This record gives sequence, structure tokens and C-alpha cells, in this order.
Amino acid sequence: MVRLSDLIMNICYITGFYIRPELFKLSLKKDLHADCLALIEIGKNASNWKTNNDQKLEILIDLLCRTHPQEKVLIFSQFADTVYYLTTQIQQRGIQKVAGVTGNSTNPAETAWRFSPESNGKPIPKTEQIRILIATDILSEGLNLQDCAIIINYDLPWAIIRLIQRVGRIDRIGQNAAKIFCYSFLPAEGVEEIIRLRSRLRQRLQENAEVVGADEAFFEDDIDRQVILDLYHEKSGILDGEDDTEVDLISEAYQIWKNAIDADPSLKKTIENLPNVVYSTRDYQPTPSYPEGVLLYMKTAEGNDHLAWVDQKGNSVTQSQFAILRAASCHPKTPPHSHNPQHHELVKKGVELIAEEEKNTGGQLGRPSGSRFRTYERLKRYVAEVKGTLFASENLRKAIAQIYQHPLRQSAIDRLNLCLKSGATDEQLSELVVALYIDEQLCIIQEEATTQEAQIICSLGLFQS
Repeated sequence: MVRLSDLIMNICYITGFYIRPELFKLSLKKDLHADCLALIEIGKNASNWKTNNDQKLEILIDLLCRTHPQEKVLIFSQFADTVYYLTTQIQQRGIQKVAGVTGNSTNPAETAWRFSPESNGKPIPKTEQIRILIATDILSEGLNLQDCAIIINYDLPWAIIRLIQRVGRIDRIGQNAAKIFCYSFLPAEGVEEIIRLRSRLRQRLQENAEVVGADEAFFEDDIDRQVILDLYHEKSGILDGEDDTEVDLISEAYQIWKNAIDADPSLKKTIENLPNVVYSTRDYQPTPSYPEGVLLYMKTAEGNDHLAWVDQKGNSVTQSQFAILRAASCHPKTPPHSHNPQHHELVKKGVELIAEEEKNTGGQLGRPSGSRFRTYERLKRYVAEVKGTLFASENLRKAIAQIYQHPLRQSAIDRLNLCLKSGATDEQLSELVVALYIDEQLCIIQEEATTQEAQIICSLGLFQS
């Protein structure tokens, strides 16, 4: 006997959508069961599959052999059976260095390293590397694959976050290609008229462009690229506001970093090799609002990043992380200043101020303006409102508990900040959090026995010569 709950859960998993509780009726079970029987009958009546008649496969082979005969190519499919089929057929065509990865694979990460060794820092000989990697969405999150600049969606997912995550595996920091190519196989015209998959994906991409946070064109005839570009560059007004959140801080810090290493590539190795607790002092022209003192960057025991600015009396100058970062910015050739005798004492005071602030305002959830604190508070309230409905899923409750207990991953912070700033509903926020939780990309899980200590990363004295 097929249970209604099993059918519903399978649909939710495949489509990425949740079904409203009022639709749970016996008639739904009857219709779903009828659909299952119809599909089984179609399978019985279908003739043996002839791969020579597979036009879709032939187009893929042409892409691999003629359009991109030497480059690395990443192919995604929703279905493990399709991955097995494509891997077998491509290898039978004499194409070498091909591998497939699904949820049943023994070590997907090892296969990903062979496909993209440089971005993962793995010294793998070229003779053992993979040129064509075919995978389910098990590889759409959590691994560096940016040695590749060509991605193929052999089928389109129903949930847009899957499409975004796929491209995000290669379109990220460390990608050296000037252009990234994304090919998507679309449903046949007759099928598209019935299921409208392409049009639904485009509509959801446009509605959620602020969550995408990039300028990718997923379909070649997209005409509203400027909307996404404006959102990405914060020109549309949707990201306006005074909140001093991590997404702005990260963007500003990354731009400072990029400008520096573009001007002098040798700085990258020099800076990365600096030890923690490194400090320096530079000449500074104080103002009444921003006096002389010390800037401090530290990571708390809870994994939260904090900046502090302490004046010569040990008082906090500002809590704006953005203002502190801008005050620290200077040219790489800026001459160092002799350090002030108070420097280390002021650093100690800064550590105490950060600890006190975290204790009084956000606790282990960090600053109230941060994505972790705001996401937790909103979802805790949302779960209370939808208690007893399908929306209050077990995965959502586990995700909320994980946010409380563990620090967020940097990729999760980026996405949550964009989602929060875009004005997403609680339901949309919960869908994103659950997706990140399921993909194990929400929080950094520390071993229970491991005690993480607070770390002073660096400090900078600002004193007038």
C-alpha cells in the first residue's frame, strides 16, 4: 500500500517545494497513485532503448569532442541513473578521462580533487586527472571545482537554488577563465508547453535575483540582465539601508585585498604567511569623531569575526565594522610608524570590549546586526507561527538548533545576508536555510571535545607622528 505521506515527501524532495496542508486530501492520494500507474504502463509499452537514436546524447558528445575537445567539462544531472548512463556511453565512444559521481560513490571528494586539483591544492599528476566529470547535485555544494570553466546542465532542476549552486561550483574566487560557459539542455517544445519548466525557472530567477547575487545568464535569450546587474552592484535600491552587515564588510575587504594583489601579486604569499597577533602602526590624522588609538581584528571562541577601535583611554570609538575596516585601509607602501607604548594594553582592552559586547548583545549568536543572530530570531518566531503545519519540518528545527550551536560557514553568511537584505519572507528564508542544512553547508561543526579559543588575528595602531 502506497502511503500519502510517502508520495508527498518524494514530491517535496524532487521539486524543492512544500505543499500547503489544505491540499492533503484523499483525492490527492488517488491522483498521485494514478500518475504512478500511468508511468509504469508507459515503461512497459516502451521499446528497448537504442542509444544511436538519442539525439540529446549526440549533442552532448559533439560539445565534448568538437566544441570543447581539450577543456575540462562539468556535467550535472538530477538522477543517478542518468549519470551512470552518460558515463558509460561517453566512455564507449572512446573519450578518456571520464568519471561519474553520485550519492552512492565511495569518495566523491577524491574524484572532485582529480578533476580540479589546483583549486583544491592537490598535487595530482596530469595522467591521473579527470577531464570530464558527470555528477548529481551531490557536487553542487561544498567543493572547489574552478579548474573548470564549462558546465553543462543535462537536465534542469525544479528548484532554482540547485541551478545557482551548480554554477557556483566554478564561478567563484580562484576561477582564472575570462569567460564561463553554461550549457543547459531544455525540455522538448511539447513537454515545455505542459510543464513550463524553463519559464518557471526564469520567473523564479528574476524574482529571486537578489538572492543569486551575480550576473549569470542561465538562458541565452534572457533580456533582463540589467536588472540582475543592478542588483549585484546595489544600484536598484533593493540593497539600500544602513545595516552594517557582513555582506558589505566582506565586499569591502575583498575589494581592498584584490586591489592590493593585482597591483603587487607578491603580496598574496607575504600576507598569507603572516602569523597571528601580528601588529603595526601607521601615521594617522585624528578627528574629534575618530581619535588616535588601536584597531583590532579577532575571531571569538564562538567563531565570530569582530573588529574593534579603541582610543587612548581604552574606550570604544565606534562599533561600525565598516568604519573600522575603512580606517584600516592604506597603501601597501605606507611606511610603518614606531608603535605606541600603550599598543598592547589597548589591544587587551579591545579584546575585553568585544567579549563584553558579545556577551551582552548577541551571546554566541554574535552581533544583533549579523546574519546568524537575525536568521535565528526570525526562524525561531516563524516556527512558532507555523507549529503543527507542514512548514514546521524536522529539518527546519534541526537547522535552527545548528545555527544556535555552531558558527555559520562563510558561504552561508553571504547567501543569508543577500536573502535578508532582499526582503525575503520567513518562508523563503526557511527554504534557503533548510537547503543549506541538507547540503551540510550551513554551519561549521566542531568536534564536541574540541575547545576553540579566541584568536587575535592582527592589530594596527593609528597615531599621529
